[in-house]
Amino acid sequence: MFHPVVDLDTGTVVAVETHSGPPVDGDVRVRVDPAAEDVRRALAAAEATAAAKTPLPLQITLRAETAAQGQDVLTRLHHGLVGVGRRPGEVIVCVTGGFPPALRPAVRAALHGLRGAGYLVGFAGLGAAHAPLDLLIEGTPYLVKLDPELARRAATDPRCSALVEALVGLTRRIGTHVLAPGLATEEQVLHLRGLGVRLVQGRALAPPEWRPGMRVTVPVVAEADAPQARREDNLGPRVTEFTLPAVTLPLQATADDVLTVFNTETGTSSVVLVDDHQRPRYSVDRTRFLLRLSGAYGHALHAHKPAARLADPPRLVPKTVPAIAALRAAGREHERVYDDLVVTDEIGRCIGVVRVGDLIRSLAR
Repeated sequence: MFHPVVDLDTGTVVAVETHSGPPVDGDVRVRVDPAAEDVRRALAAAEATAAAKTPLPLQITLRAETAAQGQDVLTRLHHGLVGVGRRPGEVIVCVTGGFPPALRPAVRAALHGLRGAGYLVGFAGLGAAHAPLDLLIEGTPYLVKLDPELARRAATDPRCSALVEALVGLTRRIGTHVLAPGLATEEQVLHLRGLGVRLVQGRALAPPEWRPGMRVTVPVVAEADAPQARREDNLGPRVTEFTLPAVTLPLQATADDVLTVFNTETGTSSVVLVDDHQRPRYSVDRTRFLLRLSGAYGHALHAHKPAARLADPPRLVPKTVPAIAALRAAGREHERVYDDLVVTDEIGRCIGVVRVGDLIRSLAR
């Protein structure tokens, strides 16, 4: 089953999560080692998205106990993902489940190892999992995923709503995203959006038979009900609050590869061309690229040549800068003022993109 991660601000799918069933031998379910099963499910998810030919970033889940087993398990996972063509910067690894205090050093080391390899790290089950909240600071997550039951109950239980609002405020202060999964009704989606949640999943947005490339249903948020931007300080929110997963391709990608991405995912506004170390080298803007290919002999001239010929230098912003500073930087380039900004981590790797329109709308509010 494919579960889209939907950005409520733009109504587009920004990542996809894939679930596979347990292994079956005839009519008898096979018993396997839990850690090996975690890795198998993750790799099955990667293979399924590869078969679906989707360029969207992949979200997978890994139990904390599996991550704590150390380098051997993580290396097996890494080699398997690379084997199906997934680069680390395209994968969000959500660590979930509670763990005893004795495992904390091992879990922390696993999180640092995943981040060091270039993976986007997340925490799942927030609000219900037995995990210390201060691990959010040490783990530097890209996103935190609420417990599905907590997310659903927030629409009807004021106490659950207050807890979710507090968690949203916490994640905003540490510069990460909240993802609300399992939303079943439009009312739940609108209520979570009112609490400041931007990324959501659930059958309220996509049916169980959804596949990459299909449309999603996004409830319309009235302007009067839109969440107000909260100022942390005089500089306002950081750019990480608006960072979305990037669609990346290797430097060697052809123009035809980029065209396939844009045709497959109509909500994708740009493609980032990265080197072997996930550092952004070029940015391909959707509008300009399609205009070049739609001209006379455009496809014949460019399709099988490097996409970099039709790309521009990326507009880089470090993940630590305030959103207002990023907006000012965008405004300095008159010809590319609405191009996506490419957000980089402390060693220059691509961790996502920011749409200038999102900055303008939020800061205007």
